[in-house]
Amino acid sequence: MRNALAAMLALAFIPAVALAQPKAEDVEITLGGGGINNKDFDAGSFNINGSVGYFITKNFEISLRQSVSYADFNDGTAWNGSTRLAADFQFDLGRFQPFIGANIGYIYGDSVNDTWAAAPEAGIKYYVTEAGRTFIFAMAEYQIFFRDAEDADFDDGQFVYTVGIGFNLP
Repeated sequence: MRNALAAMLALAFIPAVALAQPKAEDVEITLGGGGINNKDFDAGSFNINGSVGYFITKNFEISLRQSVSYADFNDGTAWNGSTRLAADFQFDLGRFQPFIGANIGYIYGDSVNDTWAAAPEAGIKYYVTEAGRTFIFAMAEYQIFFRDAEDADFDDGQFVYTVGIGFNLP
């Protein structure tokens, strides 16, 4: 009796797990952002970021990411950005989809040294809809700056954190 009950419970979860995952050839769009300001709301900064991705298989995705930030503090304003190409492997754990990967791209702007960057990255997506098309996500990466291959130094980099919402489009 116990085995039959366990089998029925396992079968009941198959549709939810099957729905909460991307499929090969799905397109993924993400949007995230954040900001800070002082208590008087006369100085601060904000950032927005987005990506467009393509699932080569149900677990392997390539994507193009763009980030833009603007800061306005007492010493002036600054615009910064980064454009990166990423590849990620996503683990199918039902609605939770952890992922690991790497990206490479260019960082530029008013308050940064224009440079190339490469980064290992990891994160998690949580599919919030039963149909498995809308998710919230969080990820972290460590960007290593370099001008050429011999210049890459793990000590010369920065952590980047992102949270946002995303959609898988068939």
